[in-house]
Amino acid sequence: MNKRKLSFWEIWNMSFGFLGIQMGFALQNANASRILQIFGADVHELSWFWIVAPLTGLIVQPIIGYYSDKTWTRLGRRRPFFLTGAILASIGLLLMPNADMFTAFLPSLWVGAGMLMIMDASFNVAMEPFRALVADNLPSDQRTLGFSVQTILIGIGAVIGSWLPYVLANWFNVSNEAQVGEVPLHLLLSFIIGAVVLVSSILLTVFTTKEYSPEELSQFDEDSEESLEEEKSSLMNIFSDFRKMPLTMKQLSGVQFFSWFGLFGMWVFSTPAIAHHVYGLPLDDHSSEAYQNAGDWVGVLFGVYNAVSAVFAFFLPYIALKIGRKLTHSVSLVIGGLGLISIYLVPNEHWLMLSMVGIGIAWASILAMPYAILAGSIPAKKMGVYMGIFNFFIVLPQIINAIIGGPVVKYFYGGNPIYALVISGISFIIAALLVVRVKDADDKTLLNKIN
Repeated sequence: MNKRKLSFWEIWNMSFGFLGIQMGFALQNANASRILQIFGADVHELSWFWIVAPLTGLIVQPIIGYYSDKTWTRLGRRRPFFLTGAILASIGLLLMPNADMFTAFLPSLWVGAGMLMIMDASFNVAMEPFRALVADNLPSDQRTLGFSVQTILIGIGAVIGSWLPYVLANWFNVSNEAQVGEVPLHLLLSFIIGAVVLVSSILLTVFTTKEYSPEELSQFDEDSEESLEEEKSSLMNIFSDFRKMPLTMKQLSGVQFFSWFGLFGMWVFSTPAIAHHVYGLPLDDHSSEAYQNAGDWVGVLFGVYNAVSAVFAFFLPYIALKIGRKLTHSVSLVIGGLGLISIYLVPNEHWLMLSMVGIGIAWASILAMPYAILAGSIPAKKMGVYMGIFNFFIVLPQIINAIIGGPVVKYFYGGNPIYALVISGISFIIAALLVVRVKDADDKTLLNKIN
């Protein structure tokens, strides 16, 4: 029995919640470091404040994946999880920039870091069941399209989230100035809008998308007897699943490790690196109008790379059909790595647009190709738990970078965070080299279809 092919708009609606998730994620990535600095964090401490988020993801993701594999409710299998994640993430979005409201109980910096943890963990709760939903509902020859549509929506949401503070300040004259220790109004409004869009987009997916029942999925799985037997396993069997992970997942682990090590460095250090290296601002300047302008420009730049990602995602399925998924991903990562390294060389902030084009190409591929390659190697009954385990190779490099990133910037880079971005670029290139050894059985099938 084969899965029904979905129309483009069915795939679009199924993935639409990712627009809201990524809008919130983009607001976090572009502005969390800036907000933490406003509340008193030093540049070399930033990565430590970010560590709780991937650490939570390391614990939460496999558990969420396991239970989403076992769950069947009136809302289906995956939908209850990403709806819950969206609601929790929206609460984090509302409270993080308002952390100074709680100074009677805790320092605002602690509250802000706690809200960052809640947001990132909740985004993770929502994201992985979404990816499993695409793998559940689509036949193998539509999965590249499915993950590419997700990437398009991720790009659109991220552009809106990244540009929103700049647009509010420069187009609608919302104030971007504030007293020392306070978050400017344009950031507060941006996070409120992000929370509303996040919940609304998730609800659209929940109400327009159906899921296959466990009985139907067992008919699609070639290993259904084995999967039904495994279904009796306990939560502790996540560890045995980890040991038995498919060869393709093991090979992709290194690719993911270096890709996300580089991404984490970019997200944490872009604002202080660009403010200092490109704008020439002092490292301890966190509240001035000049620093806020630099931070807003970083948001614009993040929007540019996400816009490029959204556009490039339209072409990913066709490029992958022509040259294969592995080569597509490898070349994209090299281009992204060169884009990150070029930030060190640009003469002024406007040239950074060109750097973002390369990063956007890599980001589109990172969001689509590894999952398209992986999905064909996972039994349907284990899709959720293995997508959760796959998240290990996303959060572990972030945890490692969070631990060592700050001290490396302080003691090896003389406090200059621009070198963290250069290392991120080199990490992308290492990931590109590791793609070569990955086995992609589905890729051969798809290439044979067009030859």
